[in-house]
Amino acid sequence: MQPIYVSVGLAWERAEREAVARLLADGAVRSRVRPLATLAVDMTDVYPAAHWAVQGKPPAYHTPDEDVYLPGRNIVLLGKAGVFCALAGIPRLVVGTLGHNPFPDATPAFRSAMETALSLGLGQPLRIDAPFAEVSKAEVIRRGIALGVPLHLTLSCMNPAGAPESGIHCGLCSKCRERHDAFLEASIPDPTSYADRKYVGG
Repeated sequence: MQPIYVSVGLAWERAEREAVARLLADGAVRSRVRPLATLAVDMTDVYPAAHWAVQGKPPAYHTPDEDVYLPGRNIVLLGKAGVFCALAGIPRLVVGTLGHNPFPDATPAFRSAMETALSLGLGQPLRIDAPFAEVSKAEVIRRGIALGVPLHLTLSCMNPAGAPESGIHCGLCSKCRERHDAFLEASIPDPTSYADRKYVGG
């Protein structure tokens, strides 16, 4: 398995890359995957400097998922990763879209169109799969636990607190809400370190 990280210039990326490095270095994961391929596409000339994702001021805890829409995000991710896969001889690209994703670039029709466009444009077949597209985050957590994935090393926060290597979630953004609610729904204790626990208890 070849993990790919595509950096586009968003505020949380340094902390996210640190979290990926910690996860991939863990003994439960290290033997299953190749070293991380880190790619870059600068989107800061498209998203304005005042954009919440560039400034690191994400929508608050109780805001709906629609408020965190980043136009073209999956177009950029799949486009860059697709070229990498073609050059590396990898015929299948997997994206982690979840069942509740409300955005237009997370639909089966979009993935099918991107698969066709990339296959045509690269001159070789590339399959795009989203194995969790009908699955809740709670179910992903259950599957992760069953597989021995160290979920405490993962990051799903748009404004991580402290040093990037700390892995501390802010506890105040809507991604932290989504994460915490998923652990509750899965009936699994949330192992996450939150800087602010007013919404996540204790």
